[in-house]
Amino acid sequence: MRNLQNKGLSRRELVGTATAVAAFMFVPRHVLGAAGQSSANNKLNIAGIGVGGRGASDIEGVASENIVALCDADLNRASGTIKKHPNAKVYRDFREMLDKEHKNIDAVVIGAPDHIHAPAAIMAMKMGKHVYVEKPMAHTIHEARRMTQVAKETGVVTQMGNQGHAGDGLRLYWEYIHAGAIGTVKEVHVWTDRAGTPERAWWPQGIDRPKGSVPVPENLDWDLWLGPARWRPYAKFPNGRGGEATYCPFNWRGWWDFGCGAIGDMAVHNADPAFFALDLGAPTAVEAQTSPVNDETLPVWNIITFEFPAKGDRPAVKMVWYDGAKLPPRPADLDEGLKLGDNGILFVGTKASLLGGSHAGTPRIIPEAKRKEIGRPPKTLPRSPGHHQEWIDACKAGKPEAAKSGFWYAGPFVEALHVGNLAVRLQRRVEWDAVKMRSPNCPEADNYITKFYRNGWNFV
Repeated sequence: MRNLQNKGLSRRELVGTATAVAAFMFVPRHVLGAAGQSSANNKLNIAGIGVGGRGASDIEGVASENIVALCDADLNRASGTIKKHPNAKVYRDFREMLDKEHKNIDAVVIGAPDHIHAPAAIMAMKMGKHVYVEKPMAHTIHEARRMTQVAKETGVVTQMGNQGHAGDGLRLYWEYIHAGAIGTVKEVHVWTDRAGTPERAWWPQGIDRPKGSVPVPENLDWDLWLGPARWRPYAKFPNGRGGEATYCPFNWRGWWDFGCGAIGDMAVHNADPAFFALDLGAPTAVEAQTSPVNDETLPVWNIITFEFPAKGDRPAVKMVWYDGAKLPPRPADLDEGLKLGDNGILFVGTKASLLGGSHAGTPRIIPEAKRKEIGRPPKTLPRSPGHHQEWIDACKAGKPEAAKSGFWYAGPFVEALHVGNLAVRLQRRVEWDAVKMRSPNCPEADNYITKFYRNGWNFV
């Protein structure tokens, strides 16, 4: 394979990489007065970390720029992206790539599993690199807080991959609500069909760690894929549909060590209109109803109630999250023949309700009579040139706030969602103090606010 680099680092190289990151910080080119001059052809030089699956789509989203390096622990999964960019150097270990390529890149796109996001993003940001990272931006509350802090300290441009945040639908939610079209909102319901049912399971949850092991696929470096997580054997387990699955490439999402379950996968999309339009911020308390729990995987289904305090002119708001194909009660004002759908959000207002589907898609007023009466709200928010494009433009201009799902926005959003998973894991009401990043009534929550990192992987 062309330009294939050494797949691992020696102990000496590992120490050298960590020392290099800690000893100095590279200054983004825009800070040096070269905004829009990242390369001779006025394009960003971009490296990718985790470039198969969703990561492949993200690399495609920035393919207008120069793709100079690609990294993935699974070369088979990444092969399509590698073939599309034959001039890019190929690595297995992102630490090695950043150490060797930092002088050649301006920005990093991270599409690896959730547990890799923070170590890769923070290492890159401390080198002065702009960062795009898939959703959810962090695996824990502490990671989200640190990523937000490091982005602010370094002044780099960041973006989380909740693509609907750039769409007209998200802006329409805000415009309807701020025009007073549905009155005062005191309650929001958000749902997804994931992780699914036995008939339609997206990935398995509610299972314990499998016993034994199976051979690791030839093109997968399992130790690198585990990264900061505790080592475990590669294994097979029930896939939730009567068959079997392995952790890679997709079934990691329901395991606590690697993913954040459905709330990490879909609440960043489906709950985005609520956080954006209502400026929810941090919850003060969260409670959860779930199917049986264990220490390895998330429950098969969850119903999580978030309590948000009043802010400005907005009263307190209750937001209820449903996953595993659970749904909110059918609204009384939903017209006959209409369904809630597998994914969506419902704002319950004093005048009418506002209903939408997944990924902050176009909302509609219900009931239909009210929709016709109210019509469309005035267009008061600027529109986006596109989710990836606004990040590219912001990088070239050196304006972090121009990337609208930058860590300044996404960090507090993801923190709030992770408090929901605290209630799931602890199986009790969790009161939350966001300033102290602690639960006053559940000191045991400290065990899940941060996590264990293997040696050589803790850049957080």
